[in-house]
Amino acid sequence: MIYLDNAATTKPCTECVKAVNAAMENAFGNASSLHGLGTSSIQIIARARKTLLTAVTGTKKPFDGEVLFTSGATESNNTALLGSAHRFRPHGKRIVSTAIEHPSVAKTLTRLEEDGVEIVRLAPKDHEDFVAALVNEVDENTALLSAMAVNNETGFAIDVPRLYREVKKKNPRTIVHIDAVQGFLKVPLDGDLISVSGHKIHSTKGIGALFIKKGAKVLPLLSGGGQQSGLRSGTEPVELIAGFEAAVSAYRFDKERFAELKALLLQMLAEMEDIGINSTEDCVPNIVNFSVRGVRSEIMLHSLEEDGIYVSSGSACSKGKSSDVLPAFGVSEKDVDCAVRVSFSAENCAEDIEKLCDKIAKTIERIRR
Repeated sequence: MIYLDNAATTKPCTECVKAVNAAMENAFGNASSLHGLGTSSIQIIARARKTLLTAVTGTKKPFDGEVLFTSGATESNNTALLGSAHRFRPHGKRIVSTAIEHPSVAKTLTRLEEDGVEIVRLAPKDHEDFVAALVNEVDENTALLSAMAVNNETGFAIDVPRLYREVKKKNPRTIVHIDAVQGFLKVPLDGDLISVSGHKIHSTKGIGALFIKKGAKVLPLLSGGGQQSGLRSGTEPVELIAGFEAAVSAYRFDKERFAELKALLLQMLAEMEDIGINSTEDCVPNIVNFSVRGVRSEIMLHSLEEDGIYVSSGSACSKGKSSDVLPAFGVSEKDVDCAVRVSFSAENCAEDIEKLCDKIAKTIERIRR
């Protein structure tokens, strides 16, 4: 098997699996319990919080705030956006965002728009300096700016620290939310609210986090026992948190190695006829999106799967639907219909790329003749 769909989900690493199993066997107590098993659970959660706060910025300086454990990025994004809705009334009813957001952000913004909030969505294809364009849209009525650090379909990355710095300079009251699902542990991050997901960095599904900077405030979406300082009621999944912390500690983003794999892939694709590259130089090296013109995405995906090669046509959450994101990068409708996304992990090697491209070439020959 050659797995090249790591932007959709990753295989849990050995460290994560061991940590989950150890917690299930030895620290299965409720973190709210007063006995020893409860104390063990609390200690696991506290250690995980410290690890994540140190890791999230991508610098030596820990994040100045707290971390809220959630069920994943969808909950984190919803909590960030809907939990900040109380700010819309006293400080304006305007949100600046992008046309390339994940559905968990895009659909939540549409929900707020239906409630009367003004939503401004910018597309990268329309702006040479995308960060400057986003900042330019911030005014005195902008309560929130929400942008993804790294796009999940193309790998397009923005300079998040610069974005945060310049937004705060223009309007200190504007809350900056960063969807860092693809950027976590890969690019420098900053923000008032930062959403991350465990299963994108070799942890399990069902665990994520929302980082909340000191001074920022979100209202809880769930009512109940008041766990996690009243921000997210529900018994903490200690086992998943332990696995998340282990995965974060073990994760290594080998930028140079991924760049080599990307360069090899682009080189081999360039030798084929009528291939469009949708990932630009502004993209992280572990995600490559391209279009095999004349071969629809689902046909290519199923052809590759016959040889045990797994890629995708875009966001896993779209379930085969045409991408709403690629047009915002200037990709034509025809190229959208034949787009392929390849995303690497540390387990991938040059031989994987060679086998992928060999199968793509054979599929092209079979379909186009």
